[in-house]
Amino acid sequence: MRIGFIGLGNMGAPMAKNLAKAGHDVTGFDPAGVSVDGVAAGGSLNEAVRGMDAIITMLPNGEIVRAVHGDIVKVADKGALIIDCSTVDVDSARAVHTLAEAAGLLSLDAPVSGGTGGAEAGTLTFMVGGGEDAFAKGKALFDIMGQKAVYCGAAGAGQAAKICNNMILGISMIGVCEAFHLADKLGLDRQAMFDVASTSSGSCWSINTYCPAPGIGPKSPADNDYKPGFAAELMLKDLNLSQEAAESAGATTELGGHARDIYDAFVAAGGKGRDFSAILDKLSKD
Repeated sequence: MRIGFIGLGNMGAPMAKNLAKAGHDVTGFDPAGVSVDGVAAGGSLNEAVRGMDAIITMLPNGEIVRAVHGDIVKVADKGALIIDCSTVDVDSARAVHTLAEAAGLLSLDAPVSGGTGGAEAGTLTFMVGGGEDAFAKGKALFDIMGQKAVYCGAAGAGQAAKICNNMILGISMIGVCEAFHLADKLGLDRQAMFDVASTSSGSCWSINTYCPAPGIGPKSPADNDYKPGFAAELMLKDLNLSQEAAESAGATTELGGHARDIYDAFVAAGGKGRDFSAILDKLSKD
């Protein structure tokens, strides 16, 4: 396929590279002038969009997604597929679906889970919203960039799934960090804590797969001085999105709101640029 890729940051660049390695003709564009091995450099957004079978975007926020997609729909070929892999608010996702439909384009909101490591390894999980015909057309591309693509429903459903999933993640990571902190204060060995919690009712991804305690469990950012796989400020962004969505939908998410406040304070106190699991390191030093 001829693919335009807009947004070649820490996530977009390896995703575009994997598509090119799989034999697709990929043209990328990023305002920062980023170059990616195997990906042709587009001199403008129009150059990366016009004549393409599919256009993929990976952008920072809803405002930018709306603006970029407003430009894409003006030049994309009729029938082309637009896949937005950014994590944004549900209203923005639905707005760009409407833009695409009015221009005779197929579209999907398809935020990802798996971080930069998953983007590089091609093991991302995609949560996808949009028409089933659009999903069928994009499935082959998801299979290259990731290990799983879940069709979640109509426009905006992918973003809704991502926001709900990451609210769980933020809450659970804080719970795991506080449990290790309490274990430390009670004189309980961290390995013993892990061996019990990871195989009993405390079992969850935040402890079993991504343990925030250095040297405990599978290798994680905690073993690399908390250099981010998933930065704390990105978790804060997702928790803010969850609370905006909760307010809009009239949902009660008290723990989600409290988790947002904890990450807000952590980022402001020097947590920016650190992994979101570094909450444990902060608790240990307080």
